[in-house]
Amino acid sequence: MSGVKRIDPRRPYRLSPSGLRRIVLGESSGAGLRFGAIAHSHEKVKPRRAHELAKFWHMAIAHSNRGRLDDHAREAVAAAAIIATLDTGVVAVILGELHEDIAALGADRIVVIPELDVARFQPMREEAVVQALLDEYRPTHVFMPDNMLGDGDLGRRLIAKHDDSKAATQVVELDRQHVSVRWNGGAVFAKSILPRFLLLAPGAVDTDLPFVGRGETMSPPQISNVTEIYNDLGLEPTEMSNIALEEADFIVSAGNGVRNVETIDTLARTLGAAVGASRVAVDEGKFPRDKQIGASGKTVSATTYFAIGISGAVQHLQGIKSCRHVIAINRDAGAPIVKRADLTIIGDAEELMQALITRVEQARNQGEAAEVER
Repeated sequence: MSGVKRIDPRRPYRLSPSGLRRIVLGESSGAGLRFGAIAHSHEKVKPRRAHELAKFWHMAIAHSNRGRLDDHAREAVAAAAIIATLDTGVVAVILGELHEDIAALGADRIVVIPELDVARFQPMREEAVVQALLDEYRPTHVFMPDNMLGDGDLGRRLIAKHDDSKAATQVVELDRQHVSVRWNGGAVFAKSILPRFLLLAPGAVDTDLPFVGRGETMSPPQISNVTEIYNDLGLEPTEMSNIALEEADFIVSAGNGVRNVETIDTLARTLGAAVGASRVAVDEGKFPRDKQIGASGKTVSATTYFAIGISGAVQHLQGIKSCRHVIAINRDAGAPIVKRADLTIIGDAEELMQALITRVEQARNQGEAAEVER
């Protein structure tokens, strides 16, 4: 014997140098797969931005998406905190449900209005609720993401209502004195003093802040006698297979490690996700060319990207660089996709997909999970 200590490749968990969790396939039981415990990294505790009572306020307003803020909305909250002084508090107004802590974005007070979900078109009620909060806090500056999901429309209606010439849209740079927007077709920057209403372009600020906010949850204002002059006809259900990958929010993507295409199609339908593929899987004829993701295919920006059997070539990683959460299933713990993923499961793709389909269906039958709208 060589005397070299051998490491069990199927140990319950693995922790990378960067602190990312790596779940390793463990034993199987009658109830399905059993996974080992996860080791947690000890992150450095960030200081609170302000310790004294606020004399002034900044306000960030954004819609949530299924209980979470997308990157653009997170930037609006962070921007309000970045330029706030020590005597200025940050109140985040979230239209829709919120299932995450946004104190890390610098929010001192958080007001959540679940009934104002982005899926419902109720502009008059939104405007009334936001106006009540504006009257209560009288914020020096108001920050909103300038998008097509309702925030841009609400922001412009507020600007028009207040007849406020101190406003800027599609802001790409800002500090405590100035804002900049693109001008002359984007060839130059136009700079102005910091206005009251700021609608931010995506990527204007970095959300990785060196401090945190208080994160206190506040009760929303009670608004009654609001008459909507619009008739909301609701959202038209669409098959995920008919949605372009560039617009999909949840993508299940297959690589060379996926042997059974029918299984990944079933998994995508079960999770309510669109189907993508790596170049290798497309070249083998398993998927049509319009499903290819990567530098030579499509670039996607899904909130969740589920990479199954994909090694993670540089070209493929370029295509998913804007995805917020990446989950990977792979046999190789040293594959490049493992470094990119937020969560990796080491094991057989077919076995894990079948186990996940079974568990999701079981959860729905027991009322633990909602049905996917198709």
